[in-house]
Amino acid sequence: TSEVNDLNEFNMGEKIQKDLNPTYGSIQALKTRTGDVVVLAEDKILKVLANKDAVFNADGDPRLIATNRTLGQAIPFSGDYGISKNPESLASDQYRLYFTDKQRGAVLRLSMDGLTPISNVGMKSWFRENLKLSKNIIGTFDVVNGEYNVTIEYLEGQGEYEAETNDGIGTTIDNWIADPNRPAKAKTVSFNEGAKGWVSFKSFIPQAAQSVAGKYLAARYSKIWEHYREFDNDGIAVLYSNFYGTQFESRFTVVFNDMPGTVKHFNTINYEGSQSFVQQNTTD
Repeated sequence: TSEVNDLNEFNMGEKIQKDLNPTYGSIQALKTRTGDVVVLAEDKILKVLANKDAVFNADGDPRLIATNRTLGQAIPFSGDYGISKNPESLASDQYRLYFTDKQRGAVLRLSMDGLTPISNVGMKSWFRENLKLSKNIIGTFDVVNGEYNVTIEYLEGQGEYEAETNDGIGTTIDNWIADPNRPAKAKTVSFNEGAKGWVSFKSFIPQAAQSVAGKYLAARYSKIWEHYREFDNDGIAVLYSNFYGTQFESRFTVVFNDMPGTVKHFNTINYEGSQSFVQQNTTD
């Protein structure tokens, strides 16, 4: 009625503080939900009841007591995981939270069924080896494809070089040579909720990205770029695998024989798509 709710006031005389176990490490990120706040510490993930009364049993006494503390009970999630010191890896989609734990070499998803290490789905060894070599771990959620994109920027002298690409004049060069502003060694890999697994490595390396109004927007070179656009501002069709003004190649690897001791026979292999990329060699 007065249009004043005092949410901008932090009066230390009120019950607004909550102490957590210091063994959980420093608090790296906070994420509000409907009735609680998710606290992401270095070595533990907790939820803290926020701005509502909670009912407790008073030391075995059958009587119930209520508290009006702004921050109520802190409940740790099952699993010895945290967010290490990479709060930039946190991304959210509706009721799901995605983040990485560099110290334990894992990628986590926090949903209604608790904490799940999604890096175990076929990528356990890869993340265990690559996360420890990282300098930055940028996590973004692509609402268009329903994918959590993890971008790993490696420390100097670590990691693998980017895939090769064509520079438009018939020669093949490394991406980091063609683009001096791009991290020399970086990888983006995507987890898809529909497929329940890691579906692809990506060519784009964003500095930051966010899903807004059904669009996936990314920041690179002091500009905002929109993914999945069919035409640019001049009405010119945007080519596939063209990210932030650089054209990349689309490539895939097929693993046929999952059991080396078994000989397999393939009668037909179907291909569906447009004309594949042809790199001509007229020099020899």
